[in-house]
Amino acid sequence: MRIIVLGSAAGGGFPQWNSACPVGRRAWQGDPAARWRSQCSLAVSAADEHWVLLNASPDLRQQILATPALHPQTAPRHSPIVAVVLTNGDIDHVAGLLTLRESQRFALYATRAILDVLAANPIFDALNPDYVDRRPLALDTAVEVAGLSILPFAVPGKVALYMERGEPVIGAESEDTIGLELRAAGTRFCFVPGCAGMTAALGARLQGAPLVFFDGTLWTDDEMVQSGTGAKTGGRMGHISVSGPGGSLAAFASLSVGRKIYIHINNTNPMLLDDSPERAAAERAGWEVAYDGMELCL
Repeated sequence: MRIIVLGSAAGGGFPQWNSACPVGRRAWQGDPAARWRSQCSLAVSAADEHWVLLNASPDLRQQILATPALHPQTAPRHSPIVAVVLTNGDIDHVAGLLTLRESQRFALYATRAILDVLAANPIFDALNPDYVDRRPLALDTAVEVAGLSILPFAVPGKVALYMERGEPVIGAESEDTIGLELRAAGTRFCFVPGCAGMTAALGARLQGAPLVFFDGTLWTDDEMVQSGTGAKTGGRMGHISVSGPGGSLAAFASLSVGRKIYIHINNTNPMLLDDSPERAAAERAGWEVAYDGMELCL
C-alpha cells in the first residue's frame, strides 16, 4: 500500500485564516519550524493506479494540485480517484466533495447515518448520481475497493457540530464517528482522525497494527479555552487530548503499534512546532506528527 497525507491539520487548517494564537503566529511569520498544513485527508492506493481518498477536506483541490499521483492522465477527462470514504460528517471531512462535482465517476462510501446527513442537504445534490454512487458502510463489515479491503468500526465520538440539537451525547459509539482499517498485500493500517477516548475494544483493534494514524487535535483538553480561541474543551468537541493521564500518549503506552502518527492537529496545538517541548515529548513516546505530502509504503 502507498499512503499519501494530503492534509494533516484539523478544521481550519494551519494557520487558521483568522487565528493569531501563539502557535499560529509563528506560521504566519514564515517560521520554518511551523510548516503550513491543510485539512485532514489521506490518499491510499494498492497499486499506484487507482486511489481512494479517506475524507474530502475543504482543501481538496489544493491537495490534488500538490499531489502528482492524483492528476488526470488521459483526455478529455480522467481522475485516478475512484472512491472517497468518510469517517464522519464534519465539515472538514465532507466539504471537499463539492470539489468533485464535475461529472467524474467515483464511489462515495459512508455509514448510513452520514449518507442520510448528505441526503438531507441539497447542496450535495451537485454530486450527480449518474456519476457518483453512494454506497453505505456497515460497521465491522469489510468492503473491497480498488484492491483495498476497508473495514469500518465505531469509535467514541459525537455527531457533527452542525447536527447538534441541545447537548449531544459525547463518547457514543455509533455510525456518526468511525475509524477505518485498510488491508492489502498482507498488511494493514488504521485511520482514526476523530476519537473521544480510548476503550478496551479500540485498544484491542489497534494492538499489533504496523501503522496507526490517530487523533492529535489538542495537546491539552482546555487548550482552546486557555488560548482564548474557543469556549469548548476537547472533550466537549469529541476529541481525546494528547497529554494527561486520560490522553492518547498514556493510552497507547501499553499498546504494541509499529508506527504511530498523529493527524488532525488543531492550529492551537504546540505539537505542530518542530522545536516545541510538546513535539519532543511526543517523539520520545515514539510518535510522529503528520505533515502534508508525507508518504508511506506498507
